[in-house]
Amino acid sequence: MLHIGCHLSSSRGFAAMGRQALELGADTFQFFTRNPRGSRAKDIDPADVAALVVLLKEHSFAPIVAHAPYTLNLCGKEADNRAFARETMADDLRRMEFVPGQYYNFHPGSHVGQGMEAGITLIAESLNAILTPDQTTTVLLETMAGKGSEVGGRFEELREILDRVELGEKMGVCLDTCHVSDGGYDIIHDLDGVLTEFDRVIGLHRLKAIHLNDSKNPLGARKDRHACIGEGEIGLEALTRVVRHPALRGLPFCLETPNELPGYAKEIALMRKQAE
Repeated sequence: MLHIGCHLSSSRGFAAMGRQALELGADTFQFFTRNPRGSRAKDIDPADVAALVVLLKEHSFAPIVAHAPYTLNLCGKEADNRAFARETMADDLRRMEFVPGQYYNFHPGSHVGQGMEAGITLIAESLNAILTPDQTTTVLLETMAGKGSEVGGRFEELREILDRVELGEKMGVCLDTCHVSDGGYDIIHDLDGVLTEFDRVIGLHRLKAIHLNDSKNPLGARKDRHACIGEGEIGLEALTRVVRHPALRGLPFCLETPNELPGYAKEIALMRKQAE
């Protein structure tokens, strides 16, 4: 069975997101924990999140994916910016415990000229300061396109971070199809080879979620511009192989395509049919 959803707005509340996902034909979804620019999060309404927990259970949802604001950078140059990112992520993880057992995804960051080794070290140090033994949320490093000074454009970079995190059992990876293709991994012609490489470097047991996106750019472009399913350089045929691949069965697939809700509903239905 394909578990698939899309990115939803949390502005109307948690339970509303769950109901909206059902209306779209989804059984998972992704949402920003707060404004993508990293502003203060809305107060948690215990009754609202309790209603979501019931809905997720009643409708056999796969884990849902909270996404950290894009602006957070655990390996930025300025200590104040790194501290802000740590504090924001720690607050997000405390809030995630209202809906236990879900995923929290973030972009590893950009080393902004400090060098890849420094970036990896700073990210791991921050995660060691944030993660707690009693948390139920799994924190996901997202595969990146490798543009500029991004950390995470190669599987080896993610593995280096994971190896340095003390509470490694609290960590996983989210694979973004647009990002890995833009980063040079040929999921169009050699999906098996890419997943074999992922397993060799990181381990498929670490792969917890998929961002299912087409790309406006060709293989290896390192630009990170998402396209609607079947309208980009990856194409529907290759993305169908992704949702059908036995190594990925059971994972939550989240669409981040440039769509409004009707477009998401069409893509969810399309990929469910393709996965049959």
